[in-house]
Order: sequence, then structure tokens, then C-alpha cells
Amino acid sequence: MQDLLCMNNDFPPRAHCLVRWYGLREFVVIAPAAQSDAVLSESKCNLLLSSISIALGNTGCQVPLFVQIHHRWRRMYMGECQGPGVRTDFEMVHLRKVPNQYTHLSGLLDIFKSKIGCPLTPLPPVSIAIRLTYVLQDWQQYFWPQQPPDIDALVGGEVGGLEFGKLPFGACEDPISELHLATTWPHLTEGIIVDNDVYSDLDPVQAPHWSVRVRKADNPQCLLGDFVTEFLKICRRKESTDEILGRSTFEEEGREVADITHALSKLTEPAPVPIHKLSVSNMVHTAKKKIRKHRGEESPLNNDVLNTILLFLFPDAASEKPPDATASIDNSNPPPEGEDYTLYNQFKSAPSDSLTYKLALCLCMINFYHGGLKGVAHLWQEFVLEMRFRWENNFLIPGLTSGPPDLRCCLLHQKLQMLNCCIERKKARDEGKKTSPSDNVTNAYPGDAGKAGSQLGLDHLRDTEKEKGEVVKSWDSWSDSEEEFFECLSDTEDLKGNGQESGKKGGPKEMANLKPEGRLHQHGKLTLLYNGEPLYIPVTQEPAPMTEDLLEEQSEVLAKLGTSAEGAHLRARMQSACLLSDMESFKAANPGCFLEDFVRWYSPRDYIEEEVTDEQGNVVLKGELSARMKIPSNMWVEAWETAKPIPARRQRRLFDDTREAEKVLHYLAMQKPADLARHLLPCVIHAAVLKVKEEEILENIPSVKKIIKQIIAHSSKVLHFPNPEDKKLEEIILQITNVEAIIARARSLKAKFGTEKCEQEDEKEDLERFVSCLLEHPEVSVTGAGRGHAGRIIHKLFVNAQRAAAVALPEEELKRSGYPEERRQNSASDFPPPVGRELILRATVPRPAPYSKALPQRMYSVFTKEDFRLAGAFSSDTSFF
Repeated sequence: MQDLLCMNNDFPPRAHCLVRWYGLREFVVIAPAAQSDAVLSESKCNLLLSSISIALGNTGCQVPLFVQIHHRWRRMYMGECQGPGVRTDFEMVHLRKVPNQYTHLSGLLDIFKSKIGCPLTPLPPVSIAIRLTYVLQDWQQYFWPQQPPDIDALVGGEVGGLEFGKLPFGACEDPISELHLATTWPHLTEGIIVDNDVYSDLDPVQAPHWSVRVRKADNPQCLLGDFVTEFLKICRRKESTDEILGRSTFEEEGREVADITHALSKLTEPAPVPIHKLSVSNMVHTAKKKIRKHRGEESPLNNDVLNTILLFLFPDAASEKPPDATASIDNSNPPPEGEDYTLYNQFKSAPSDSLTYKLALCLCMINFYHGGLKGVAHLWQEFVLEMRFRWENNFLIPGLTSGPPDLRCCLLHQKLQMLNCCIERKKARDEGKKTSPSDNVTNAYPGDAGKAGSQLGLDHLRDTEKEKGEVVKSWDSWSDSEEEFFECLSDTEDLKGNGQESGKKGGPKEMANLKPEGRLHQHGKLTLLYNGEPLYIPVTQEPAPMTEDLLEEQSEVLAKLGTSAEGAHLRARMQSACLLSDMESFKAANPGCFLEDFVRWYSPRDYIEEEVTDEQGNVVLKGELSARMKIPSNMWVEAWETAKPIPARRQRRLFDDTREAEKVLHYLAMQKPADLARHLLPCVIHAAVLKVKEEEILENIPSVKKIIKQIIAHSSKVLHFPNPEDKKLEEIILQITNVEAIIARARSLKAKFGTEKCEQEDEKEDLERFVSCLLEHPEVSVTGAGRGHAGRIIHKLFVNAQRAAAVALPEEELKRSGYPEERRQNSASDFPPPVGRELILRATVPRPAPYSKALPQRMYSVFTKEDFRLAGAFSSDTSFF
């Protein structure tokens, strides 16, 4: 009863239709289970209603109960509510066409009064609430501020807002399609207002209450969302690069010289001397010639686009300086440590200033604007050719942090870092070969170098070694092919007499005659246990860098060796390659040393020293190997016995950069565009999230901040798996698109309400608050109604739209359906005819007899152009009836 009379819930912004029609907060609906079933016959409907009536009477339930009748789309309900001595009937009329006499207030009052049938002669006053809704579809002078990017514009320029390395953003169409203004008179009494078929007092500008809602365009086309979606589509393609571009351009041009008669002359011809000058455009043209020769058609990317991209990816190619200089400068920049920068750890992508990240953005743009899948395949081919060119000519790859592969990044990034490691090592080796044979360095200090006189020179050596850097000292004089067949005759002769068997416990005396080689610097004040010589730290090889797929491969191999003794032994041998190398270096640097000496330097915790009193009563330090080192035939002892005194520069390489580089290049060449897209998708999502964040900061929308956090959390979970499901990736992209649409809506509304043009600060704040509420809430009240600041702007929008419509009036005149509503509307009015009229009539009247209790009666009516509905709740006193 209270709900029927309460005015606080008259026109709820979001609610079940029965709440809007009857003002109820609690009710039960009985409806056919299947969509197709419907209660169509009147007898069945009455049977249901009488059953409900009996059920309510028997149970004493005081909650209103409704039955849905007719087809589902008509939303027709009949119902009943019973209380002690009271019954309320809920009835409904639904028509397609509005009878003329009911289009205005006076006609509806007549229906209401006749329906109540009140026996009292001076009828109690009827309370009225009216809402008229106006729709603004034509935002005439407010065009959508976002222009679609100009694809034909210059690639590198700002025209059209497209630049390589930058993602597009925004909606291509206006994301706000309509503005609905509801003007409400919440509390009128009969007789105050005139509204009939000739004249109406209801002027929207005078309405005491205005509220606004905006209708969002359904799935507006968003540039960033489309960009990422299109890139995801590549992941589903099956073709290889060769199938897309024709025959492989990676094949050497050996086919042309396949004639066997040229074989010898090819061998004896003087080879051209390579000139080390990096030029991207030269590389590009040779690759283009090759591609054309194979396919005989125009290549997918035109030259300007390709050169622009390659210069963007490899900025060092533009400078005339030797490229490695710029590359190394690029590497030495400390990475910016910000929350956004470290996102790549969570997404397993790549740092936002890295080559991999830039490549992902370029491929994304090419896929969208320049040649689609073919363009992607073409750029990838050029990229792989560039990688090979850099490897062969010792040019470091820019945009990668130096050091071993970063396992927090995507595999492709690791592979490129691995290639850079190989180039670095090869370059250091080649430079070492050119400058001086390293023997000069190592032999500058003969066996007695540890004595006090030479100490100064030794410090100098230590400093220069440090300056040269780790890589140079380890790899100073090796070439690709020397690893297997290194020991030339003189070396083997030396070794035969000196060190071959001297690893055994018995032979350090002969070993002491060897010349020390490969010393780095003295190890503090430590001396060798048996001959008192200073202990030197040797120059050692660095352990081999690994990418995650190699680590996985290695762990699989080790796991397959099984638990047998032989397998365990083999596993230990494989894992101790680095230990053996260090032992050999140590033996070469410290002739006459024992395993104990090595352990003191390499693993000090395994050498236990105790103070003991000797026979003369002096306290002396006595040391011995730890228990694990004394286990018979343990790995360390075995390795020590097999280790020969060979300095690091003459050992077999632990890290074969030539082989590893070729493996990486082969891996890159074999990638299909789909594989490539899979590798780079985390980078693209990472870039999209950063772009959305950057745009959100400009708009400052609290709800978007929350969604971005959710996207980051969701993406972190999904992208850490090697092959995330497409469905989950689509969800992430959809979330990003939704955020983009919200930001575009905010911009659209700000442009339409002119928040930037506001001179007064407080008005500007109010408008901004109003615009952000429009985004967050289904309906927003306008402060001050038509007289407030926002209200004046909305009024002006309608006036401008009406003026524009008045120009096109003559043709429209004929099509008018002749509604009285439209006849009454003055053509010069500021507002169009309302699209919807809602009225609520209430009265508290005794029914069915004058002596009955006064009970609430309520009738709601709504009519739009093709719909008319009356919903009435009429209560009667059942005490004596």
C-alpha cells in the first residue's frame, strides 16, 4: 500500500518493468518456462488468476503475485495482492494505436475516475506525476572530433596521426548516438494544470526536474581494438612465409651457378673483399631484387614504407659513424624504472624501448594499413636478412640490453639477445686477433711474476684486463674453426713431457716446470699449499648464455638420462663442463698446484681450516678438504685428474657463438607469420595497455582506472602460459576495446558540452562532474533543471537541432501522421514533440462503498508513437464483500 502511494520511486532509471508501472519493491512473477509457450486463451488466463487468488487466500501471503499472459514481447501481466480485509487487483491494457481522447491528461483522468467508481460526490483530489521524454539525435554542429587516420598520408609524418611505433586510438564514429532528456513534474494536483487536445501548460523549459541519459552507439568501431584484433587474426593463419611470398628468398642464389663446370673456377676466383659499411637501403634493394626475381611481381611493401620502417627499427643505420658505436651507446642507457616500464615482466613481452617491441608495433601497423599478411611476411623477411647481415659483419643489434637473454621477456626477444651475445663475442674475438696475439699479455710475466718487484706491473695488468671487459679476456684469440683441431705439434710435444699425466697426485713436481699462462691477477695473499708460490686467479671462460627453449631442452635431456648410476654419471659430466674448463685454466695459471688450491679459490667453504698445535707446541693452521670432496671417485676429483693445464684462450669453447648464431638465424627464418604473431602478441597487448593508460590520464575517469588494473591482472595470468587460448586473448582485447570506447565517449561528451570553453572555474568543474556522471550512471539529474548551466547547454542543443530540422520541414509535412500531440506543438518550439509521455495518477478513495476503508488507487500510463499502455492497481475493502 505504501509503495503504491510513495513518490520516491516514480520513474526509476533502471528497474523491472513492473516496478516502473506499479511502483512495487517486492513481487512474484509466474511465467511460462519456454520462450515459445504463452498463455493466450482468456479462459486459461482466468483459471490461473483464480488459482492464484485461492493460493494467496490459503497461505496468507501478502506479496503481490503476477501472471504473464500473451506473447513474451508484449509484457502483459495480470496480478493480485491480498491482505487482511484488503485486495488489490493489477490490471493492464496494451494497444498499438493510441485512442485520441487518451493522449492527454484530461482524457486519462476520465478513465481513472470511472475505473475507481468512487461513491463520494466531492471526489478526493487526484495527485499527478508527469514525465515527457525528448530525444536529440542530430548533434548538428558538434561533429565527432576523431578523424579516421589518413592511410595514404606520408608514412613517417604526423599527418593523420599515424607514426610507426605509435598506436592509433579512438572511435571512428561518434560513440554517443542519442541524448534523452526527461522533463518531470513530480507532484501536481488536478486543476493546477491544463492539458487537453487543444492546449497544454506542459512546457519542458519550465519543468521543475530535468534528467538526462545518453544512448551509446552499439559496438562503435574503435581503432586500437581493431588494430589488436586484426593482429590476433594472423595467429590463426597456417601459411608459411614462402607460401605467402612465393619461392623462398632465403635460398642462396646457388641455383644460378648450378652448372658443375664452374665449380673449380668458383673455388679459385679471388673472393671480393667485404667492405664493412652498414646500409639498410642496400640490403633492402638486394632482397627486393631477389624477391622480384623469384616472383616476377611487385613486392607487398613499397620502398618508402619499408625504408621508413627499417630506419625506425635500426636508427644506427642512418648515421655515418660505425654502427657499433651507436649500438653500444644505446645499450648503456639505464632502463627507466617505472611501473609502466616493468609491465613487460608481468606480460612476458619486451621492454617498451626495445627492438622487439618496436617490431611488434610495426608489424601491427603493416598488417592493418600496408599490405596485410603479405606485408607482414615481407617485413619479417627483410628483418631476418638484416639480422644475418649484422651477424656476418659484426654489427651489434640496437635496442637490446646487453648481457645474457632476459628470461622474463618473450622468446623472440631472448633469441635476438642471444644473437647479440654471439655478435659481441665474435667481434671481441676478431678484434683481439687483429690487435695482438694474447701470448704477449700472458707471457709478459714469467713464473716469478708474483715476487714483490713485479707487483706494480701486475696491478697494471689487472686494470687493463678489467677495462678490456670480460668478453675480450676470455675470447682473445680464437677463430670459428680452431676449436676442434687446436693443438699443433709443438704444443703436444710440450704437453707430453709436462702436464699430461701430472694431474695425478704424484706429479706436481714436473708440473711446476710449466710456464704459467692465462693469469688474471693474484688472489690476495694466498699461496699454493705445497710450493709457496702466490696463488693466481686464472682468466676463465664465461658460461654460455641460454634462452628458455634451450634450458627446457637441456633439462629434458638431463631428465631422460634416468636414475641409473651410468645416467647419473653422464648427467654430472654434462653439468660439469664449466668446472672442467675452470680447472684447466687454474692449472695453466698455477703450475704445481693441487686440488686443495683450486678448492680454496673456487669453493672456499669446501676447504676447512683448523688451528692445531704441532710437536713444537706452536699453533698452526691445518686445512683439509670437506667431507663431500673426500667421497671416493667424486666428480671434482675425477675432473681434476682429467684436467690438463690449458689456458682459457686455447680451450674448446664452452659457448660456440658461430653455431648458436646460426641456430638463432635458422629459427628466425623458419617462423611463419602466425608463429611470429604469437611471439609478439604480448608486446602488442602491452603496448595497447600503455596507450589506454596514457589516454586515460588525460581524461581521468575513475571507473576506467579500475578496469585497466583488471586488464593488467587478467593479462598477466593469461600471457604467462606458452600458448594462451584464443578465447582468453579475445577477452583481453574486448576489455581494451571497452575502455577505449568509454574514453571516446568521455571525449565526445566533453566536446558536446564544451567543457573546455568554460571561462568560470566552478561552472567548468560542475560540467566535468556532470559529464563523468553521464558515463557512470544510467540517468543523471540536471542541477537547476532548464535554468542551470548544463540545462542551458542542453536547451541550446535542442534549439539548434530544431532549426536544422525546420529547413527540411516542407517534405516532412506530408508524411506527418497527424497526431494531436504534433498538431498542438508549435512549429517554432524549441523542442521536438516528446517521444514518450508517462503519467501517474494516484488517489486514496474508499471502495467499493462510501463506508469502506480509504485505500490507495494508482494508474500509470505511457504512450510512444507505436505503443500505448495503461497499468492500474485498484484496491478494494473486502471486510463486508
